[in-house]
Amino acid sequence: MRLANRLNQFQRLWQPSLGAPQQATVAELAERCFCSERHMRTLLRQAQLAGWLTWEAQSGRGKRGTLTFHTSPHNLRGTLMEQALTSGHSQNALELTRLAPEQLRHLLQPFLGGQWQNDTPTLRIPYYRPLEPLRPGFLPGRAEQHLAGQIFSGITRFDPDSAEPQGDLAHHWQVSPDGCVWQFYIRSTLHWHSGERIETHQLQARLQLLLSDPPLARLFASVKQIEVPHARCLTFRLHYPDYWLPWRLASYCSRLAHPENTQLGSGPFRLVAFKPDLVRLECHESWHLQHPVLKAIEYWITPQLFEQEMGTSCRHPAQIAIGDPDELTTLRPVSNSISLGFCYLAVRQHGSLSRAQARRIMQIIHQSGILDTLPLDENLITPTTELVPGLTIPDWPAHAEALPRHLTLVYHLPGELHTMAAQLERYFADLGCTLNVLFHNAKNWTGCAQLAGADLVMGDRLIGEAPEYTLEQWLRSDVLWPALLTAEQYAQLQTTLNAVQAEPRHAQRNAGLHQVLAALMNDAVLTPLFNYRYQISAPPGVNGIHLNALGWFDFTRAWLPPPEIREEAGGRGPGALP
Repeated sequence: MRLANRLNQFQRLWQPSLGAPQQATVAELAERCFCSERHMRTLLRQAQLAGWLTWEAQSGRGKRGTLTFHTSPHNLRGTLMEQALTSGHSQNALELTRLAPEQLRHLLQPFLGGQWQNDTPTLRIPYYRPLEPLRPGFLPGRAEQHLAGQIFSGITRFDPDSAEPQGDLAHHWQVSPDGCVWQFYIRSTLHWHSGERIETHQLQARLQLLLSDPPLARLFASVKQIEVPHARCLTFRLHYPDYWLPWRLASYCSRLAHPENTQLGSGPFRLVAFKPDLVRLECHESWHLQHPVLKAIEYWITPQLFEQEMGTSCRHPAQIAIGDPDELTTLRPVSNSISLGFCYLAVRQHGSLSRAQARRIMQIIHQSGILDTLPLDENLITPTTELVPGLTIPDWPAHAEALPRHLTLVYHLPGELHTMAAQLERYFADLGCTLNVLFHNAKNWTGCAQLAGADLVMGDRLIGEAPEYTLEQWLRSDVLWPALLTAEQYAQLQTTLNAVQAEPRHAQRNAGLHQVLAALMNDAVLTPLFNYRYQISAPPGVNGIHLNALGWFDFTRAWLPPPEIREEAGGRGPGALP
């Protein structure tokens, strides 16, 4: 804040003449800067020593001195930002950016993207909103879920090169023939970000804390007891078989913080700053797996860069630009994909709609062209008829049942569902049905009082690295399902999920879960609406960027060539993507 104050004081001195020499008394300058004459003399002396201006005083009280400027506030701001970043004070740099978006884009241009600061490869990402606190357990946002995976380790982890979970804190594991006893053998060289050695009993304590959370308790309902039979072994004893257990332990919601400090982890990056306008991660030198090349990651929370009227196509969270948003046309799309996650519409089974009416609504959505004509940004969404690849919506006979005169729709974020709700409201009105539309301003259904009275609901379902397992986790833990289904239907769903998880073979478990989801779609409980098109754009020289299932990228795989190599390569590092 001190740098920002000094800049503001300089700007007050500079403004009356716009940088031309001024004749003024110390008293006049002090009044302009809202300080005492004594403090004004100190400010002038400091600014002159820094080379910003020259103050030539005249002897005698009330005599006017001459103020000559050697820089402008704009240039000074850039100089101060460079000094702050070079000294590792990113927060001070951000405090200097309180500008209109048009000015801010030009000021930030040299600092965003991949930079080397003090021989430290640093990646700076402009982001459109403050990040929510990283609490243990379920997190609503993709960015927060991704961060949890970079900061915290799990007993197991998902690997993009493998269809099944791999060891993380656990080197390996074994399971008893009946599937009810799982032993995870913990690595011997583990450290928290504080430098403290990780003890197995600490992992046990954090897991027990996680299982006290109701949604996670539902997810781990099979767990009877967690034991530490010896210093490097963690044993899970189950009430009944659960061959999804390694998947459950690999999920972001099961990543383990220190039992006494929820912000202290053991992942590849440690959390150094978590503020409304800056989140900074630094490499954890004692991480137990392959060390990342990047030494620091910074999220610069600059929502003013993402105003809609400015036309920046990266303002939506599905599209990430690593670099200056003012020059998006020069950033190259390095990775893009169609998200497996989807927005959906679901129907409450004990509400106003019959099954035939529910099926007609789903036919309207998929056959009327509503999804193809949503007035949304080009290339942001793609309508879908699949819940996951290979699981297609039912092909029912045509339904012509009249809709009830009144229905209630409740939906939550993302913003595209605002547009979808408005389209449905108009379409239903033409069919003689008044749709009462209620918005739950959140990213999930937690705390939604209107959910119990809804006839229709719309939401967003994120899909992680293991699509079938992620959907099983959704059916297990989300408060949506007991609200949508009758008590009997919900109990039957959980019984069926228990039967599926008891199957040791991975392919057969996936097939069993497909049958569960197909039944929900055939009974007109659930239908997908559209997927997002994820895209990451980056300036030349930022390498190793590959989209993951959450639309982000593994920070441990990204890298920047040293400045001299980048210059020799004409701005592109060796191995850079075209």
